[in-house]
Amino acid sequence: MHIQARRIFRLSFTPALALAIAYAIPVPLPFLAPLFAFFLTAMPGPPLSTKKLLGLIILVMVTLGVGIILVPLLIHFQLTALLLVLTGLYLSSYLTVNLSKNLPGTFLAMGVTMISAAGTVSFSLSTTIIQALVFGITIATVCHSFVYLFFPEDPPGRPDDSQSKESQDESHEDIKGAVQSNWIAIRSTLIVFPAYLLLLTNPLAYMPIVMKAVMLSQQVSGIDAKHAGRELIGSTILGGLFAVLFWVVLGIWTNLWMFFLWMLVFSLFFSCKIYQLIPTRFPASFWINTVVTMLIMIGPAVEDSANGKDVYAAFFSRSALLILITLYALFAIHFLEYVNSRYRTNPSI
Repeated sequence: MHIQARRIFRLSFTPALALAIAYAIPVPLPFLAPLFAFFLTAMPGPPLSTKKLLGLIILVMVTLGVGIILVPLLIHFQLTALLLVLTGLYLSSYLTVNLSKNLPGTFLAMGVTMISAAGTVSFSLSTTIIQALVFGITIATVCHSFVYLFFPEDPPGRPDDSQSKESQDESHEDIKGAVQSNWIAIRSTLIVFPAYLLLLTNPLAYMPIVMKAVMLSQQVSGIDAKHAGRELIGSTILGGLFAVLFWVVLGIWTNLWMFFLWMLVFSLFFSCKIYQLIPTRFPASFWINTVVTMLIMIGPAVEDSANGKDVYAAFFSRSALLILITLYALFAIHFLEYVNSRYRTNPSI
């Protein structure tokens, strides 16, 4: 089987299998498992070994535990806590942008935002979210390892000399771009911090919103201002439309097997877009963000339905907030890039 087909099938089956297991067990916030599965499988390569998985779980617990430490400060010393959160967000962006450590950066951002805000409501809520994230990443890794047995990558080839020479030339370019990378880290920090302030007003209602903001803060590190509108707004709106379509087709026959099959169908479509089997002018990051938006919206909707809440009212409210936070991110990117360009033109400003 061609490598493109293997990657498409692997990226299709892994999130669907993770979704089925997470909802069957069940675990807290089960929609996180297919979300992490999509992230892990979208990066071509072998799955995490048992040793690396244990290391990742320890890393997740440590980074998320930072949020629990911030809870007493948020209650008694708000200004100090907010400054520490701002510093933590910058460090998470620095890990993502400058050191290419996407997972540690993402989990550190979630720790200082989601966990600390949840802790202001109750300690049990913050620990529940930590458990959900640990369960989600574990289920995603196990499913990735299982599916990888059927759709593996090609055996690694020998690195040639030309690639090593190119890597030496690129290292010089990386040094020249260090200042720009640092600015991008600051930019992504300033994008997510206002969303965190909103989260503190009502952590239970705005938890999916800050999750979207964290994902946006990591995503904007690779987007320039010129393409930010199409990348952020387009993928968010499209993700919302796919979430509506997912909810409609799931309502035809609602059970776990159909949930698994529909997730498989949607994942197959997005995988074909990501790996260009279905031609598209949008990059892979656009379609990954579309999937993230769809899962963030469809997961809480399923929970609302199970708890007897008004699904459509919550769906509309959540959609509006996601679009607003994306519009804010777009505005912040253009405004900060404008300020940065003015400063470069006239440093005395």
